[in-house]
Amino acid sequence: MLRRPLATETNEDFSEPILPGKGASDYERYLRTDDLLALQKSPEEQVHPDELLFQTVHQSSELWLKLGTSEVARATAHLRAGELAAALRLLGRAALCLQFTTRQLDMLERMSPWEYQTVRRVLGHGSGFDSPGFREVRRVTPPLGEAFEAAVAQEGLDLVEVYVQGRDHEELYQLAEALVEWDERITMWRIRHYKVVARIIGDQVVGTQGTPVEVLGKMIHHNFFPALWRARNQLTARAKDEEG
Repeated sequence: MLRRPLATETNEDFSEPILPGKGASDYERYLRTDDLLALQKSPEEQVHPDELLFQTVHQSSELWLKLGTSEVARATAHLRAGELAAALRLLGRAALCLQFTTRQLDMLERMSPWEYQTVRRVLGHGSGFDSPGFREVRRVTPPLGEAFEAAVAQEGLDLVEVYVQGRDHEELYQLAEALVEWDERITMWRIRHYKVVARIIGDQVVGTQGTPVEVLGKMIHHNFFPALWRARNQLTARAKDEEG
């Protein structure tokens, strides 16, 4: 019987890339690092060195939002197919994406408010309102809520009963909490964004797109799933009624 040679006995040169594309290694070719690292301004193009910080934060935010909203869209498809456990796993990942997006806003607060004014001059009419990731959040979130409501109705329940009978409908309960977390993470991201903007340029000024900063503050109070938040009030009222 012939013995299959071990990988270490072959003549393959593992230092040479085998994937197609640009890059000196398969790592660089698979991740397209040449293209990725060329997306930021070079030092010669920058009006201030902090442009690299500003672009890095925003570009990486778009990547996390791309992943997060993709997971929400996939979770919605699983929900519609009755695959609740699969939807739960993906929503957990989506929530983490929003956490990472929110956390890295801390980096922007390491910029000098005065030096940022130099960077601001080259942003044109660029605004967070034009973020592709933010637009995707607004696009994929309502269908998720509709799919969840359909799953609840299919069991002959309402949202309050999902919580009251949580032990008998564990996956629906966990999904309700996953939607609340996604909604809450969006709000926390908006809060941090508003506070970062206020800290850097002020809270009584007009942004790069002609929008007053105070408009960002008003958006903090928007919920995508108001019925899930109202359910908390209804549960508290029900508990008081039962006590009486």
